[in-house]
Amino acid sequence: MRSTTLLALLALVLLYLVSGALVFQALEQPYEQQAQKDLGETREKFLRAHPCVSQHELGLFIKVVADALGGGADPETNSTSISNHSAWNLGSAFFFSGTIITTIGYGNAALRTDAGRLFCIFYALVGIPLFGMLLAGVGDRLGSSLRRGIGHIEAIFLKWHVPPGLVRVLSAMLFLLIGCLLFVLAPTFIFCYMEDWSKLEAIYFVIVTLTTVGFGDYVAGADPKQNFPAYQPLVWFWILLGLAYFASVLTTIGNWLRAVSRRTRAEMGGLTAQAASWTGTVTARVTQRAVPTASLPEKERPPLPPLPCPAQPIGPPQSPLSPEKVATPSPPTASALDYPSENLAFIDESSDTQSERGCALPRAPRGRRRPNTPRKPVRPRGPVRPRNKGVPI
Repeated sequence: MRSTTLLALLALVLLYLVSGALVFQALEQPYEQQAQKDLGETREKFLRAHPCVSQHELGLFIKVVADALGGGADPETNSTSISNHSAWNLGSAFFFSGTIITTIGYGNAALRTDAGRLFCIFYALVGIPLFGMLLAGVGDRLGSSLRRGIGHIEAIFLKWHVPPGLVRVLSAMLFLLIGCLLFVLAPTFIFCYMEDWSKLEAIYFVIVTLTTVGFGDYVAGADPKQNFPAYQPLVWFWILLGLAYFASVLTTIGNWLRAVSRRTRAEMGGLTAQAASWTGTVTARVTQRAVPTASLPEKERPPLPPLPCPAQPIGPPQSPLSPEKVATPSPPTASALDYPSENLAFIDESSDTQSERGCALPRAPRGRRRPNTPRKPVRPRGPVRPRNKGVPI
């Protein structure tokens, strides 16, 4: 990437960040100020109702409660039922480990011990690459399954004589639609039912999770009232499939852009080479009609070279009335948008090589020379020496 392109991209990202900061500040700062005001009023009301409690003691109590909430404690849970509603049961611990290797990191549950933090460092260094390999394999298999199903639908469209370009567009839209239905829309309604969230809260959690942002304000299974032990492990498997699908979509888009770029570059290279060849031929024709040959008679002037053409046939010229037609070789080209698959990146290399050769004529077979090419001068031989056959006995 060139320096100017990199600087322009950096400026665009910084402008995007500043615009986002201004919008979030305008939307969220009034709510924060109102929440701080309500907290101050509640504290003053509590101190007036309980004059025996000092403001310092109340501040210490609030700090202890905040630390306990950060450690995963539930203020509504009694101390005698800790084992039934623990934030570190097997299902919750499995879900927490999954958020580490997926790099989501909701933050609703955090490690409080030094041993746990030390183990988390090595656990993340090993688990993140391992999950990356698993994600690539699952994404490949999931994308192949979806493309296989869409291929049958494409065959039906082609039987109905739908144009191939329209079929490719429809298959791409169908690929996106099926993925959104399976991994975005259906989980939204499931979370609305299981977590008692609104539709906006549920789709907010789905998008924040599948983009690995993971704020932690909404976490599936964090409610202590959720008693289904396999709920959070099932949520993690949904995260795995959703991330694999989005990775497949991003890979498909990148391959398509790469194929379009390579095809455009090949076409521009071919046009540039053809223009250069025509310019050189016209210059040669003008040079031959200059002053040294202008004084010659019309019959003694050398013949002008014909204009080159990329589709010029090889061999002796044929009569225009001849029934035989010379097939013009055309370079194989790949469509810019195949239905979403891994084949989008493999555009034919022949377009690039032909753009480098320009309008060069194809190689003639042995024993024949190219048209309009002079013969090589024959070098004269010297006198032939007689062979020394020896003296007969």
